[in-house]
Amino acid sequence: MVPANGTFLIADPFLKDPNFARTVVLLCEHQADGSFGFVINRRFDQTLNELLPDAEGVQPIPLFFGGPVQLDTVHFLHQYPDLIENSYEVKEGIYWGGNFEQTLELIQMGLIDLKKIKFFIGYAGWGSGQLEAELEEHSWIVSPAHPELVFDAEQEIIWKQSLRELGDEYALMANFPIDPSLN
Repeated sequence: MVPANGTFLIADPFLKDPNFARTVVLLCEHQADGSFGFVINRRFDQTLNELLPDAEGVQPIPLFFGGPVQLDTVHFLHQYPDLIENSYEVKEGIYWGGNFEQTLELIQMGLIDLKKIKFFIGYAGWGSGQLEAELEEHSWIVSPAHPELVFDAEQEIIWKQSLRELGDEYALMANFPIDPSLN
């Protein structure tokens, strides 16, 4: 499968990069001049409320490590294109960004279910040709993305489940040890 907007990049079981080991990245945009997406299965050690004064007074909102690029930025994926203005459709059922202040207000008003929105600090990004080179090195496995794994799944199972959904050959990879030399 070729990477495109709305596909998953599943880290190869032996990918050693600590930013991406055993991760799944939702690729939000893939163009000739570069690509970006968000690691969907790595929880950040603070909540959005702890990080941003604008989010104070709102129930604790989980925050995820989106990737190592621009760790001073916050992004979000959601399933509310009719409520959140200026959002961008990544794939049917998955939308990126929009009016941040409006989104916080909608959360405070109880109009947004926190199981249908995910906040990220930073993002994963690739320059022109960089992702293609990593794919040639077999660092990533490309698969179709779907909202259930982005929003509903527990972060601990996303990597394994995304591999299992690709069939028997990949399902075996889901059980590979992190470091085979320790076996």
